Amino acid sequence: MGPRVFWIVLVLFGFFFLWGLSAILLPFVLGMAIAYFLDPLVDWLELKKLSRAGGTAIVILLFFSMICLVLMLFVPLIENQIVNFASRVPALTAGLRDRLDALVIRLQVQAGIPMADVASLKEAAQGEAGRVLSWFGTILTGVFHGGLAFVNVLSLIFVTPVVAFYLLRDWDLMVARIDTWLPRKHAATIRAQASEINRTLSGFARGQAILCLIMAVFYAIALSLDGLQFGLVIGLVTGLLVFIPFVGTLVGAITSITLALMQFDTWPPTLIIGGIFALGSILEGYVLQPLLVGDRVGLHPVWVIFALLAGGVVFGFVGILLAVPVTAVIGVLCRFGLSRYLASPLYAPPGFETGQDIALTPKEPV
Repeated sequence: MGPRVFWIVLVLFGFFFLWGLSAILLPFVLGMAIAYFLDPLVDWLELKKLSRAGGTAIVILLFFSMICLVLMLFVPLIENQIVNFASRVPALTAGLRDRLDALVIRLQVQAGIPMADVASLKEAAQGEAGRVLSWFGTILTGVFHGGLAFVNVLSLIFVTPVVAFYLLRDWDLMVARIDTWLPRKHAATIRAQASEINRTLSGFARGQAILCLIMAVFYAIALSLDGLQFGLVIGLVTGLLVFIPFVGTLVGAITSITLALMQFDTWPPTLIIGGIFALGSILEGYVLQPLLVGDRVGLHPVWVIFALLAGGVVFGFVGILLAVPVTAVIGVLCRFGLSRYLASPLYAPPGFETGQDIALTPKEPV
């Protein structure tokens, strides 16, 4: 078996492995992500003369204790807002429909539009809205069907910390063992690309996590202070969705403004919500994103959105967790391949000076 065939078989095996076992992989993938995220902190404790096992135990205990504390503080509030929201959806929807009907009638009277045209426009708008909601529902159904629906919540709670602990404790040993498996002829090249992948992923993952946390707190507090019902839930969800470029902020803005139109009888609170999301977009895009994340992934936002949607549809929630790391790895490898191509005779033939155009002249007619 040649090396190319080996790598192709390995990639195909990994794909079908994820596809076949995606329903039970969530605790393991999440535990691996936590171990990767916390590894620098354990390395720092090792430098302070603390054993690897002891540092791992302390870090894991503190990490999951903080998560439990946050859940104890926020879950009752979030649950209460979700229950209230579910019970008030019919009334809020009816109120919004009445306001829209009144607005349509006013526009019809002022513009002199025939009632038949207004009815056809409303019917077309409702049909398009139904198709859009169906599309989003299909994506969400695929995500949860492929991930959370088949994962026992207890396994997620108990298996994830165990997996994270053992992976974090043995992280350096695993890296060293994998290094001994590399083909000796290409070991230096593979190490260089692995180092670039690690630099890319570590900077992005940790920076993006801090960014999502800051934006979640900002939106939750700002929307709650404006008096928006369910503002805490919407703000937290919006902040957590910030890792999807443009989508998180857009979904949060549309949801908040729609609820504001249902709730408030005057325009100022709704305009303030629009200002909150405008300020949040500026804060995220021009202050926090360059400071915390920068251009570490090296991917266009469109590719990130595509990767997240594709990963969610194919592998469920596991695919969403793996989408950006896998895409970043592919990006690093593609840039490496491009650099090799630009340095090869295929790009610049012998005797040709890079930067000049190769003159392509038509052949003389025979």
